[in-house]
Amino acid sequence: MTSFIELFRSLPDPRIERTRKHKLIDILVITIAAVLSGCDDWNEIELYGNSKKQWLKTFLELAEGIPSHDTFNRVFAMLDPQALQKHFLSWVQSVAAISEGQIISIDGKRLCGSGKDGSKSIIHMVSAWSSANNLVLAQTKVEDKCNEITAIPQLLDILMLKGCIITIDAMGCQKEIAAKIIDKEADYILAVKNNQEHLLDDLQEAFAQGSPDAITTQTEMGHGRIEKRTCKLIRDSEWVCKEKEWKALKTLIEISTERTNKTTGETQRESRYYISSLQADAKRFNEAIRQHWSIENNLHWCLDVIFNEDSSHKQAGNAAENFAIITRMALSLIKNDKTRKTSMKNKRHLAGWDNNFLSALLFNKI
Repeated sequence: MTSFIELFRSLPDPRIERTRKHKLIDILVITIAAVLSGCDDWNEIELYGNSKKQWLKTFLELAEGIPSHDTFNRVFAMLDPQALQKHFLSWVQSVAAISEGQIISIDGKRLCGSGKDGSKSIIHMVSAWSSANNLVLAQTKVEDKCNEITAIPQLLDILMLKGCIITIDAMGCQKEIAAKIIDKEADYILAVKNNQEHLLDDLQEAFAQGSPDAITTQTEMGHGRIEKRTCKLIRDSEWVCKEKEWKALKTLIEISTERTNKTTGETQRESRYYISSLQADAKRFNEAIRQHWSIENNLHWCLDVIFNEDSSHKQAGNAAENFAIITRMALSLIKNDKTRKTSMKNKRHLAGWDNNFLSALLFNKI
């Protein structure tokens, strides 16, 4: 396993040499240490650096002291996101073992504060999430949610996915994306909604008129409700009028959810549809589709609530995109810590208070 510092020393510095007052690795390490310790903006990062200066000097040169908040902002605005992404991928490969049958969930998230006046040019980050490893495998930026369609293939290109199961919501239900996943020697489970109107009609007709080849029901209780999830499979893809256009299509899926409020007795019912290249039993599909939503709870929710990502207003150059990559690395480091049984919020506090704990995160001693 490669530590953050060892890996990022080789990141290209975008600054003119004569203007480099502070080493790039010092700027990067102070930033990741500060983010792990609860800092969310450049002013906080500068304040953190000055308060921890003596400890930081035990492994950083800091010949010119702690950079100003303007320096942090300027450097992150100039950094090449693709170069930072490349180093991030190398770090992920040193940490995570992607095994056959592992579920990789792909979904997008808005960085609400990244646009001017909170609306213009808002950045979306599309991420690939491994719930088995509790980390982001890669991410890419899009300027508009509709462009997720073009961003997802780019994300797939940079990942090693052989033998994995790729789950994507309805935005990614595209013939080209399905073909790309198969070409990467993986399988897909794609949600089907109104953006593929005729396909949705075909699936609804199949389950209304046909007989399922397999069926399973799972019941869970929690949060004051009882949830019953019934998964039905049809393995005859000829129900889809243009089945040949969906590469390696093998299975049609219906998930019917029934949620009952234990207090009021009120029941809500919903049916959702999916297509897949995978041949598996109904229980496996039920679990895989349920697992897809871990990207919402374990990644997106944490980024908003624990790391305050939606409150960030970094807009200069590449600053928002690069800081998003750093934040996702910090989240992955904290999630993979097994030494302290406490919340992620408390672990950020602990990293700020306890240099030994922070060192363990930075130098992979956990």
